[in-house]
Amino acid sequence: MRIIILGSGTSHGVPMIGCDCAVCRSDNPKNRRFRPSIAVQHNGRTILVDTTPELRLQALTCGLDRVDAVLFTHTHADHIFGLDDLRRFNDLSGQEIPVYGDEGTLEDIRRIYRYIFMETQAGGGKPRIQLNLVPEDFELFGVSIRSFYVMHGRLPVLAYRFHNAAYVTDVNAIPEAAMEKLQNLDLLILDAVRFAPHATHFGLYQALEVVEKLKPRQTLFTHLSHQFDHDVVNAELPPGTALAYDGQTIDL
Repeated sequence: MRIIILGSGTSHGVPMIGCDCAVCRSDNPKNRRFRPSIAVQHNGRTILVDTTPELRLQALTCGLDRVDAVLFTHTHADHIFGLDDLRRFNDLSGQEIPVYGDEGTLEDIRRIYRYIFMETQAGGGKPRIQLNLVPEDFELFGVSIRSFYVMHGRLPVLAYRFHNAAYVTDVNAIPEAAMEKLQNLDLLILDAVRFAPHATHFGLYQALEVVEKLKPRQTLFTHLSHQFDHDVVNAELPPGTALAYDGQTIDL
């Protein structure tokens, strides 16, 4: 199984519009961050987690030419506003794409992308998707998946475990039931938006406390703001932890 970091940035992305800080002006490609998303690849199939506004650019940058299923964490703009780009993957595969989310997510997709589900004039096409209520435990293309809730401020959002890897973005609190599902990981991809605590995200030091409790073999931090210079911060992190970067691949 391979995981590709399609985007490791915050809802603003990095560089951030109108910012002249050293990270936003950096020529280090690891300081350039699309909005947060991953692709999970196994047996020639690709499972996408979230459809960011840069989905087209992420696919071109990472050589992504197929999407066989999409899992959504929640429907904030940085996680859903690239859904229309799925139509190109429909063209490439000739297949509908199954999409998974909780009831609120599926309702939002029907509302935000109303044109997908109604008869419209011929034109540039529209995504062909199948909406599915996400099970707690299921399998796609030989990948065992567990879905469970973490807290994004007051909003419950979905996190996912793929075999012994987990993706936990947009989180500032992990309930005990979810912590139990995050035991014995080879890889944890975890939200850490800035150094200090945030109302709806882990700060870096809070995220490190979670890592200390879970003790995964490897941790990559994502949803990163322009406060983090990739090389500077990585040099200070404990062994087994690092900032994720766009285009990074992890083979498990």
